[in-house]
Amino acid sequence: MLKITGIIKHQRKVVIISIWLPYIINAFILVTNIGNLEYRHGNYSNYSMGVSAYTCFAMIAIYEFFSIVIFLKRWKYIDKYKRSAIGTFLLILILISSYQMIVPDSLISSVIVVIIILGIFINMEAPSHMELEQYKKELVFAYANIIESRDGSTGGHVKRTSKYVELIVNDLKLNGYFNQILTKDYIDNIVKAAPMHDIGKISIPDSILQKPGKLTDEEFDIMKKHTIYGAQLVRKSLSKLGDSQYIDIVYDTVLYHHEKWNGKGYPEGLKENEIPLCARIMAVADVFDAVVEKRCYREAMTLEQGFSIIEDGIGNSFDPVIAKSFLSNKDKVIEIHNQFNENNGSTL
Repeated sequence: MLKITGIIKHQRKVVIISIWLPYIINAFILVTNIGNLEYRHGNYSNYSMGVSAYTCFAMIAIYEFFSIVIFLKRWKYIDKYKRSAIGTFLLILILISSYQMIVPDSLISSVIVVIIILGIFINMEAPSHMELEQYKKELVFAYANIIESRDGSTGGHVKRTSKYVELIVNDLKLNGYFNQILTKDYIDNIVKAAPMHDIGKISIPDSILQKPGKLTDEEFDIMKKHTIYGAQLVRKSLSKLGDSQYIDIVYDTVLYHHEKWNGKGYPEGLKENEIPLCARIMAVADVFDAVVEKRCYREAMTLEQGFSIIEDGIGNSFDPVIAKSFLSNKDKVIEIHNQFNENNGSTL
């Protein structure tokens, strides 16, 4: 359950308290009281009872309780197709263990093998689903590259920002931030959503998108609408996929990635945690790459200047936790930049 829902392995207190402590206590009681087990004859089979058996029942109940709590708290961040599988798994487990406790000589828990197989299946990605996801990923990148090419980019911006988002979100997870949101499925979806962040530019005239000089106030107002146009396009074009969580993350990323932590962004002027997490992450990745790459209206800044802009924006333009996460991985950021640099070089 912890693996499926994405509980962070580095949260040692959670692991010790919810997993190992009940197990250790039960093992101790089992060993110290093994001589006091009572062997009984039942209607269905022979079985044993005693303090050790009771603690086993208690441990199972504790684990089932924590599994339900984790599942319900992270429900909205788990892919729809997995929810029913996990729910079925938990329901079967609870029914079998409850009946076993009520009728201890039934030994119905022998079907636990079936439950284990079901659990393994849940942890595995179905090949057909993985293949579909790969096709979707390739289609998204192709679509995003076409859009990026309209403003003079060769598609490097799409690849780099996606990698920056992946770097940030994995670092946040590793360090225990936003752990109720960052399930495995949420992380996969936000990385897949990143290439779509500027999809609304397809509705912006070339005269504005490719203008070599500074935009006028009127032109900038039109440019800002790419967030709204993109969000509308997401709802219309992706609604048939049936993956509501992915669509919601793409929508929020597209619409809100120009919002600022201090509330001075656009299109709605959201601030702090009002801005969806996916958009706050995208904002850092997008701004950094935008300033360190050459555009039709200006030359590229150096990487160090780009890092300085992110640092100066902590608590103003960017979520402090996310910006610091990005800055703590400068070496990896530079590596990504060099790998997908359109000029095949690094500007330090």
